[in-house]
Amino acid sequence: MKDILENIRQIKASGKRAALCIIVETKGSSPRKAGSKMIVYEDKTIEGTIGGGSLEMKVMEDAPQVIESGTPQKFSYNLEDDLGMHCGGYAEVYIEPILPDEQLYIFGAGHVGKALADLASQFGFEIILVDPREEIIKGFQGTSYKFIRQDFVEAAKELAFGGNAYIVITTPKHKYDEDVLAVCAKKAVAYVGMIGSKNKVALAKKRFLEESILTQEEIDRVDMPIGIKFNAQTPEEIAVSILAKLIDVKNSKNK
Repeated sequence: MKDILENIRQIKASGKRAALCIIVETKGSSPRKAGSKMIVYEDKTIEGTIGGGSLEMKVMEDAPQVIESGTPQKFSYNLEDDLGMHCGGYAEVYIEPILPDEQLYIFGAGHVGKALADLASQFGFEIILVDPREEIIKGFQGTSYKFIRQDFVEAAKELAFGGNAYIVITTPKHKYDEDVLAVCAKKAVAYVGMIGSKNKVALAKKRFLEESILTQEEIDRVDMPIGIKFNAQTPEEIAVSILAKLIDVKNSKNK
C-alpha cells in the first residue's frame, strides 16, 4: 500500500468515508502479522490486505458499521472456531473510521466571521470563507483558509456542499443573510446557522413562510439566532457561542 498517511489524507479530502484496519495482535498461525494494514471503503472495496481469506472478509463486513458509528473499535477473531480457518490462531484487528474533514463555510468574513475562523480552525474544521470584498480578504493574508471571492448568493447557489458541511451566515446585511439562507436551508448539510436578533429572525421566518420560500421543516433545521445562548457581546464572544454549537452538532452527529 502507498504511504498510509497520504492515503488517509486523500480520502478525507475527497469527502469519501472509509476505515483503516490494522492487525494489532496475533497468536498462533495467522495469514499476516501485527502491523498489517488495509483500508475498507463504504462499498467494501479495499486497498492493501491483511492476508485475504475469511479473516479479511469478516473485517470487510465489520468495517462499514464502524464507519457508520464514527467510533474506533477493536475486534477479536478466533480464526478456527469463528471463521473456520484451518490455520487456527487468533487475531485482534483495530478498525478506525476515516471520515471527511468537517468543512466550515463562513458567509461574511467580517469581525464575527474572522473570529470564528480563527477559533474553529483549532478544532479540526477546514475553513472556507465566502466574501466578495477585496479589502476584507486582504486581512487574512498568511492564513491557510480557503477563500471564495464571489457574491454571497451566487456562491451559495454554485457550491456543492457535502454532508460534512457546516454553514454559518454572517454577512454585512440582513438581506444578504436571508437570501443566502433561502438557498442553503434546502441543502443536505450537517448544519446551517444565521446570525441575527430574535426580532430579525422572527421577521425572516414569517417572510419565508408567507412567500413560500422555505417550508416549516426547512426553517426548523436552521439554527437562528445562531449559537449557544449566553450573554455574548463582542465578535470574539459571539464566535465562541457559534463554535460551541458547531462542536455540539459535530459530536452528536458522530455518536
